[in-house]
Amino acid sequence: MKIAVLKEQLVGERRVAATPETVKKFVALGATVAVESGAGANAAISDAQFADAGASVGDRAATVADAGILLGVQGPDAASIAGAAPGAWVVASLNPFVERARVDAYAAAGFEALAMEFMPRITRAQSMDILSSQANLAGYKAVLDAAAEYGRAFPMMMTAAGTVSAARVFVMGVGVAGLQAIATARRLGAQVSATDVRAATKEQIQSLGAKAIFVENVKGIEGEGTGGYATEMSDEYKAAQAELVSSHIAKQDIVITTALIPGRPAPRLITDAQIATMRPGSVIVDLAVESGGNVEGSVAGEVVEIHGVRVVGHRNVASRLSADASALFARNLFNFLSTFWDKEAGKPVLDEEIGNAVRLTQGGKVVNERLLG
Repeated sequence: MKIAVLKEQLVGERRVAATPETVKKFVALGATVAVESGAGANAAISDAQFADAGASVGDRAATVADAGILLGVQGPDAASIAGAAPGAWVVASLNPFVERARVDAYAAAGFEALAMEFMPRITRAQSMDILSSQANLAGYKAVLDAAAEYGRAFPMMMTAAGTVSAARVFVMGVGVAGLQAIATARRLGAQVSATDVRAATKEQIQSLGAKAIFVENVKGIEGEGTGGYATEMSDEYKAAQAELVSSHIAKQDIVITTALIPGRPAPRLITDAQIATMRPGSVIVDLAVESGGNVEGSVAGEVVEIHGVRVVGHRNVASRLSADASALFARNLFNFLSTFWDKEAGKPVLDEEIGNAVRLTQGGKVVNERLLG
């Protein structure tokens, strides 16, 4: 089995889908590994390091030639991997709801596309979950980005010249990214509060030493969807939440929004009118900006000023920590493939539960239920 590691083509994508650590592990399984030259350059991994780990290094054509498994961070164009073996697996974050045309192209070319972001959130798949590993870093980086834009200190400081008040940080959406944002802001000395539509997160917020801001006694409070994701709330809940957030947000120095609903535009959490209530110099970081944004007026790839508030909309935040993000992403891919590795067959053989969840295309057709419904 030849495994090809591709250099990312998307502008701004600095991660790589394998590291010397995972290359060695794949070789130990009996696979051969080919890495496209320059694939790790933006993640501080040289071609020589890949070669020392046991990989061959060459151009795209040589890397892809006869490969049975193609590893990427973002899904490659089908035409660029045409030299791969018939029925080759494409294993990456494939963004199938947005990049449906590319998924159709994989099917037409005979590839078996496996979307890592469709990994079910079950206990045995935790080590394969790219969304969690990358969101953890994004939540951390969001706080650092906020601190860089904020013109004041985070912790309370008592000095001979007077006292500096602690920054007040409000985290909206308490998934993996939100929890890490809370923990990071707390470590920096901020006063932290957080909210979520899922009642189960209240104890998680409090366990990190933050104040939980929740709508009480309103239908829709549970908000728990499939796989632990949030779902759409009732109109009554949305109205109550907007009122609660409006009164709270006006007192905050920094707000970090992380709310996403799989396969749908990001929910709007902060309006222009609410931004206007914040004091000048405050900062909002919108981690959902690439999915439509939680914040009215946020712009993907830009830091904009609205009513004197700096609204940060960096793209691909995990990629801004490319070395660590690559290490975790690569381990997710290795954990996935090695778990199903069949020594006799010399390749991974997926089971029904996880295979059906992540498989988008097979036998020239799109087969995933989430794309056929």
